[in-house]
Amino acid sequence: MTSHGFTITAQGPYDFGATLRFVEDWPVTGGLPSDGRALRFAYCAESDWLPIGVTVTAAPDGVAVATTRAAGPHIRAEVARILSLDVDGSGFAAAGEADPVLGDLQRKSPGLRPLCFWSPWEAACWAVIVQRSSMLVAARIKQRIAERYGAKVIVDGEPYAAFPPPMTLLRAGGLGLPAQKEEWLRGLAQAALDGVLTTEHLRALDPQEALAELRALPGVGPFSAGLILIRGAGAPDAFPGDEPRLFAILREAYGLPEDASPAVYRKVAEAWRPYRSWASFLFRATGYGAADEARTARGR
Repeated sequence: MTSHGFTITAQGPYDFGATLRFVEDWPVTGGLPSDGRALRFAYCAESDWLPIGVTVTAAPDGVAVATTRAAGPHIRAEVARILSLDVDGSGFAAAGEADPVLGDLQRKSPGLRPLCFWSPWEAACWAVIVQRSSMLVAARIKQRIAERYGAKVIVDGEPYAAFPPPMTLLRAGGLGLPAQKEEWLRGLAQAALDGVLTTEHLRALDPQEALAELRALPGVGPFSAGLILIRGAGAPDAFPGDEPRLFAILREAYGLPEDASPAVYRKVAEAWRPYRSWASFLFRATGYGAADEARTARGR
């Protein structure tokens, strides 16, 4: 199969190796096989909803990307968004200088940027699938849907299943989910076809407006809205309004009281502008285990 290539140059510190290490522990990716040198995946590009396979490897000052079909400006922008290389990260270190707690995390994981879902549409589907379920179980269900309804793409000689586009799930039944979740997915599919669940649309809005619009979608609450905007559309400067896991990590990191209000967390995050999403990701990616252990020790 013909391969098409291009490079993306990182603005500011970036470590592709840190991305690969993160992928190994991220259940959402469904256990992508890795040789420790490349990130390989398949998805339906939101620019045309057609499947495409992608291989990403390290390159001087950024990454080298190979795709299974010609990559125009839209697909190049999508891959950059997935890797958070569409944002100038030159000023992220300054946020760590303003907040020593964040700065300590940056020193422990230099160059780690958020890895996003392949599309806001896929992030929205994940947000519904994972509700009232463990991440591992949800990842298996998501992968099963991809294998049954999605296109198979050969990437470097291996088959990868792309999560199906919205027009496919709009008609699909028997997804192995409760009836309510399947109804929500069909509603999200229509929203995606209407242009609501796209990076261009969501990133064009003020973050608070985008979150409000997302919360109006079927099956999307405050937590899911934040997930779609931050890890789906890749908005770099949004702060999740309701994420218990993140709040628990921040309570531990900053010594906040158990009954701290959301306003307290928002005040902490003010020091991270204009990278509030990046900082939140870093706390989750590097502090999740420690916070879990602390909660267990407290009998929570």
